[in-house]
Amino acid sequence: MWINTMRFCSLLLTSLSMSAALAHLFELPNKIKLSGEEYLIVQQIYRGWSLAGILVVGALISTFVLAIMVRKKEKVFTLTLIALFCILATQILFWVFTYPVNRVTDNWASLPADWIGLREQWEYSHAMGAVLHVIALINLILSVLPKKQLSGTKE
Repeated sequence: MWINTMRFCSLLLTSLSMSAALAHLFELPNKIKLSGEEYLIVQQIYRGWSLAGILVVGALISTFVLAIMVRKKEKVFTLTLIALFCILATQILFWVFTYPVNRVTDNWASLPADWIGLREQWEYSHAMGAVLHVIALINLILSVLPKKQLSGTKE
């Protein structure tokens, strides 16, 4: 029972955190072309989005606990571990590439001289985070498929 609860939590929290990441990815083609003034205005829609970090932390913790719970099931463990590393990698990307830009731009309240490069760093780090979230979710979904489907045997 506990393992199913943890699977549910991991899948749910990873899906919810991925939704915010995908929003960034889908906006990128249009936002990357904006002028500085337009970009500052559009970036204000993210006020309060830091609360989405709770979802990412929840996904990270629940997937870590799940990995411990399934450690004796080799294929399931491997898939869960890949998901865990992908979620962890999204955090590394955020803290190394995204957060420093937020600091320099005061969360896009101002445009420094090198704002175009900072915008690219901010946008593309979010895009890569979205890709990693998708990979994490795919692996979590695969990990809950019946054993016969994972091993490729026919019914």
